[in-house]
Amino acid sequence: MNTLRRRPPQLPHLPKKAFSYNITPTSRLQRPPHRPYSLFTSQSPLGQVKPRRQFLPGHRNVHIRAISYSSIPRFVARAFRVPVAGATVGIGGVSYANYQFEEFKKKTSGWMSSVQDTATDLFDGASDGFKAASDRVKSASDSLKSAAEGLEAPQFLKDLFSTGSKGGSKGDSDGNESSGDGRRKKPEPEEQAALAALVAATMSSPSDSKSDNSLGESSGLMHLTRKLIEIRSMLIAIDQKDALKLPSIVVIGSQSSGKSSVLEAIVGEEFLPKGNNMVTRRPIELTLIHEPKATSSYSEFPDLNMGKITSFSQVQKILFDLNAAVPTVSADPIQLRIHSPRVPDLTLIDLPGYIQIASMDQPEDLKGQIEDLCEKYIKEPNLILAVCAADVDLANSPALRVSRKVDPLGMRTIGVVTKMDLVEPNVGRGILEGNRYPLHLGYVGVVAKTSGFLPGRESVTDAIQRAENDYFSKHKDIYRPSASSGSGLMVGTSTLRRRLMEVLESSMASSLHGITNAVQLELEEASYQFKVQYNDRRISAESYVAECMDMLKGNFLGSRPSFNRHEMRQKLKAMLDDKLMDILESLYWSDKRVGELSELSQNPKFVNSSSEDIDPYWRHKLEAASSLLTKSGVGRDSTLLVADGLRALTESLAKNEPFNHHPQAAERLIEFSHAILRDRIGLTSDQVENCIKPYKYDVEVEKPEWEVGRERSVKLYENELAMCETKLKEIRTKVGGSRRLGSLISYVKGLEEREKERKGRMRRGEVVEEEPESYRYPPAQVLDARHAMLYGDRIAALKLRTAALKGKRCKAGPDQDLFCPEAFLNVVADKLAYTSSMFINIELLEHFFYNFPREIDSRLLYDLDRNAIDQFAKENPSVRAHLELQDRKDKLEEVMKQLSSLSTLRADPQPAQRRSRGLFGSMF
Repeated sequence: MNTLRRRPPQLPHLPKKAFSYNITPTSRLQRPPHRPYSLFTSQSPLGQVKPRRQFLPGHRNVHIRAISYSSIPRFVARAFRVPVAGATVGIGGVSYANYQFEEFKKKTSGWMSSVQDTATDLFDGASDGFKAASDRVKSASDSLKSAAEGLEAPQFLKDLFSTGSKGGSKGDSDGNESSGDGRRKKPEPEEQAALAALVAATMSSPSDSKSDNSLGESSGLMHLTRKLIEIRSMLIAIDQKDALKLPSIVVIGSQSSGKSSVLEAIVGEEFLPKGNNMVTRRPIELTLIHEPKATSSYSEFPDLNMGKITSFSQVQKILFDLNAAVPTVSADPIQLRIHSPRVPDLTLIDLPGYIQIASMDQPEDLKGQIEDLCEKYIKEPNLILAVCAADVDLANSPALRVSRKVDPLGMRTIGVVTKMDLVEPNVGRGILEGNRYPLHLGYVGVVAKTSGFLPGRESVTDAIQRAENDYFSKHKDIYRPSASSGSGLMVGTSTLRRRLMEVLESSMASSLHGITNAVQLELEEASYQFKVQYNDRRISAESYVAECMDMLKGNFLGSRPSFNRHEMRQKLKAMLDDKLMDILESLYWSDKRVGELSELSQNPKFVNSSSEDIDPYWRHKLEAASSLLTKSGVGRDSTLLVADGLRALTESLAKNEPFNHHPQAAERLIEFSHAILRDRIGLTSDQVENCIKPYKYDVEVEKPEWEVGRERSVKLYENELAMCETKLKEIRTKVGGSRRLGSLISYVKGLEEREKERKGRMRRGEVVEEEPESYRYPPAQVLDARHAMLYGDRIAALKLRTAALKGKRCKAGPDQDLFCPEAFLNVVADKLAYTSSMFINIELLEHFFYNFPREIDSRLLYDLDRNAIDQFAKENPSVRAHLELQDRKDKLEEVMKQLSSLSTLRADPQPAQRRSRGLFGSMF
C-alpha cells in the first residue's frame, strides 16, 4: 500500500530551477492524475468535462493509483526475480561439480585400462603355455588310444583332461588337498564352471567382436532370423515390389577379390562354379537354413523341382550349366537353398564380379551390364557385403566405390577384407580399423583358405577355421582389443557369420514396422478387390478343371439330337440327290434322244403299252443309272459324311469356350476323337455296304413310295431349273445384255459349224487350210457364250422332264419307270439313305457318343498332376486373375499372421534406461 498511497511534497519550499531552451518546468503536483478513460454523464453537456477539485497545499490528500492490465506482467516478474536467480546459481554449481567428477572419472578409467592391459599380457603368456601343454598331452593321448584301445590311460592324464587348467595359487592349494586314501579331491561345481569359463576365454580367437550373452539368446536369434527369412520368401512370392521386401545381403566384389571363397567359407562346402572365364552370369539367391537335427547337408533348387541333392559337386555342375545357358549377363535369378547343421540362417545374393575391360569373346558393354545388374540389387533395403582383397588398395576397390554411390554414409555396408595373410599385420590392422574409408558396420578380416585341407578327415569349415586360427593366433598382439576403444577387431569366418546374422536380424527387425504397414495396406486393397470383383467367391484350379470337363461333356451331349436317325437320313439323302443329278445329267440330259422319251410318254399310242413294247435302249439306260447309284460306294461315302460331321463337332467344341484358352488340351481332344473315328470308319462302311447290297440287283417300289419319289424329283428339277436360270441371267448381265449374248451365241455356233466341216473334210482326205484366228469378240466373252449355250440346253431339258414328271404317264405308278427314271432313282436313293442311316447310327454314332466322354476323363482329366492342373487353370486369363488375386489375399493374410507371431519370439524393443552421468545426474 505504500506504493499506492503517497503524501504529496510541499513544493513552495523547494527552490525553483531554471531550464534552458525556454521550456517551463511543471511540477508533479500540478500534473493532473492519469485517467485512462473519460466518463460522460447526463448531468454535463456532451463533450464537456467536469472541473477538477482543488486542494490546498496544507491539506493531506490520500490518492489511490489505478491498476491497468499492462502492469500485471511487471508485478509477476518482480515476484519471481529472486527465485529464478537462485535456481540459476544452483544449476551452475551443480554443472561445475558434475564436470569435475567426469574429469576424475576419465583419469580413473585410464589407470584402470593400463592395469587391465598389463593383466591381459600376463594372462596371455600363461594361457599360451597351458595351450601348448594341453596340445602335447592331447596328441600323446590320441597316440596311446590308437596304439592300444584296450589299455586304460594313466590317472594323471585323466585328471589333466578332466580339470584342464587352474589358477596358480588355486591349483596348488587344490593339489595339496587330498583325502585319506591318497586320491585327489574332486573340484566343486563352482570351481569347474569358473575353470571352464577361464579356458574358453583363453582359447577363444581374438577375432570375436563380442561374446554371446547366453545360449538362449543365440537360439532365439536364429529362430527369429529363420522366421524373418520365411516371411521374406513369402513376400517375394507375393510381389516383387520394393515396398514388400525384407533386406537380404548382396555380395559384390571384383572377380579376383575372393568373393566365391568367402561364400564357400560361410557355407562350409565347395558349391560355386569355377572356371577361367566369367562363370557367374546370373544372380544366385542363396538361402541358408540351419537344421540342427539334420545329420548331413543337402541342397534344393525350388524352380527346378529336382528334390534333395546331397552331393555338392552335383550342385556345382548344375550351377555351371545354368550360368552357361545364357550367353551374357542375365537378371533371371537362380534360387538355391542349402540345409545344413553347420550354416546360419542367412539370405545371400551372389552377383557377377566386377571387371575392368571385356575380353575378345565377351560383349563390349559387359562391364556396364554387370554394373547395372549390381546397382539393381544393392538398393535399399538390402545390405551390401563389399568384398575387397587386402593386397589391393581400398581406393581401387570397385565394391566400395559402387557401395559409396548408393550408401554414402556406409550405414548398410559391411566390408570383408580377404587374403589377410598376404599383407603385414600392421597394414591389415589399419585396414580393419577403417579410419580412411569408414563403414558404420565395420570391416571383417578373413583368410578364407583351406591350406592343408584333408577331404576325408575334416570339413571345409574346420579347415578354414584352423587356418585362420593359426594365422591370427600368431599375430594376436596386433589384433587384440585396443585400450582406447575397448573392442577388438573383427577377424575370422566365424565372426563374419555371427556379424552377418546380427546385422541381418537387426535390419529385418527395423524394417518390420514398415513392412507390416505395407502388408496391411496391400491386404486391405486385395480384400476390397476380391469383394468387388468376385463377391468373395473362392475357386480352385481343381474346381475349374472339373467345371471345364463337365461343360465339354454337356456341350457334346447337347449336340446329340443333330445326329439322330432322322437328321442323318436327311443328310444322306441330300448327298445321294447330288449323285442322282450327276447321273441324270450324264445319261439323260446330254443324250440327244431324251426328247424321244418325252414324246413316247405323251404319245396316246403307248398309253396302254407295257415296258416290253418300248425300245430296250431306255431299259438299258435305267439299269445303268441304278447301278451307278447303288454301286458307287454309298457305304463308304455315307460313313465318311457322318464321320466328317463328328470331326466338325469336336473341332467346334475345341475352338469354343472354354477350350479356346487351352490350345494343348484342344489339340489332344481333337487327336483322340479322330483316333476313335479311325477305329470305327472301316468297320462301319463295310457293314453299310453289306446291308445295301440287295438294292444293287433288285428294288421293289410301292405306289406310295413312287408318288413321294415323283414329287421329290419335281422339286429337285425345279430347284435345278432356278439355279440354271440364275446363272444364265448373270452371264447375260456380264456380257452386256441379251442382244450381245445372242450375237456371241451365233458367233460360237458359226465357229462350231466351221470346225465340224473342217474335221469332215479332213476325214475325207482333203487338204484343209487353217483359218486365221478371229478377234471379233474377246476370248472371255466367247467362253461365257459357250457356258450360256450349256445352261440353255439344260434349261430346255429340265423343262421337258419336269413336264413329263407332272404328266399322267408318271402319275400312273411304278410300272412307268422307263418313262420316269427320275422318280424311280429317287425312290432307290431314299431306300439307300434309310438303310445306311440305320446301320451308321448303330455302328458309329452310338459307339462314338458312348466312348468320347469316357476318353475325356481318361486322357484329359486323369493324366493331370498338380502342376498340370494349375497350369491348365491359369491358361484362362479371367480364371488366372481370379486365382492370383485369391492367392495374393491368402498369402498376405498368412504373412500378417507370421508377423503377428513374431511378438512371441521377439518382444518390442524398449529403449534402454539412460545411465546417470556424474554425481548429480539423477537429479535432472
